[in-house]
Amino acid sequence: MKRYRELFALPYTWTLVLASFPARLSYGMIGLGIFFKVQRETGSVAFAGLAIGLNSIGGSLTAGFRGYLIDRYGQSWPLRIFVPSYAAMILAVNMSESKTFLLVMATIMGVSAPPINLSVRPLWKSFVSGSQLRTAYAIDTSMMNTAGVIGPVLVTSLALSSHPGSALAVASAMMFVGGTSLMLSKVSRTWIPEVKDKGQQPLWRNPALRLLMLEGSFIGFGWGIFDVAVPAFATLEKVPNRTAWVFAAMGIASIVGGLVAGTLSKRTSSLSALRKTYALWFFVSLPMAFTYPGWSMVIAGAFLGFVGGAIQVFYWEVMEAVRP
Repeated sequence: MKRYRELFALPYTWTLVLASFPARLSYGMIGLGIFFKVQRETGSVAFAGLAIGLNSIGGSLTAGFRGYLIDRYGQSWPLRIFVPSYAAMILAVNMSESKTFLLVMATIMGVSAPPINLSVRPLWKSFVSGSQLRTAYAIDTSMMNTAGVIGPVLVTSLALSSHPGSALAVASAMMFVGGTSLMLSKVSRTWIPEVKDKGQQPLWRNPALRLLMLEGSFIGFGWGIFDVAVPAFATLEKVPNRTAWVFAAMGIASIVGGLVAGTLSKRTSSLSALRKTYALWFFVSLPMAFTYPGWSMVIAGAFLGFVGGAIQVFYWEVMEAVRP
């Protein structure tokens, strides 16, 4: 715990943790918010799953470009454009009843999602020493996963209440508040992108980064299936409220996993830790195929989340170590 006390004694730690949290909470709500909205308007679980899928694909295809904008122009003006426009699009989806419009907007929202996590991650390096970076990443992972716990529970409760429109309305408000808080913070406004060496090759030409990109694609594909399959399975079984149980258990376990990873000594190499947790993650994912939306899926999801939370910390460390 000493590492965490030392980190929270530094300037800007609380700023990064608190300023970005509402926006991350919005991200934790948006997937299920879209699912329940489309399912309610169309009566089709398939279309609801398609909407989430299109949203995820749109986000993955443009993540690199949004990161490039941050690297090229800093954080202020990209966030000023992305944050309010995204919040407005959530409200537009919330008011729509058109199946085609909902699918199109779900895709556009994925393409134009504000780069909150892409903005926060490099800010840690601006005031944290190299020996504290693992602990900083562990805190960042834990905050993301905390939002991943509260978001699904909140959006499910609101979407299945007597005022279902409040789910996306709250998600929109959280994105606007969190994104605005981050862009107005001093640590974000004064952040300067790293100066690239003249003639430096693009990151995608680095073999190690290409491997990590491929690995990340498989990880993202797996999480994407999970994010669609759980609410779809629960809805088909007439127990949609249990979706929140599963995601909450997985999120809480992810928080613990990330914090445990952050306490490991730097004598444990990032690559070695990533390999071991990756292998363990594969094995703990197998029981998910035999679960039902209830306690069995909650328990299996908790194990999956614990190892997944640790993997995120080591994955970021390895990426930081191999990039030019």
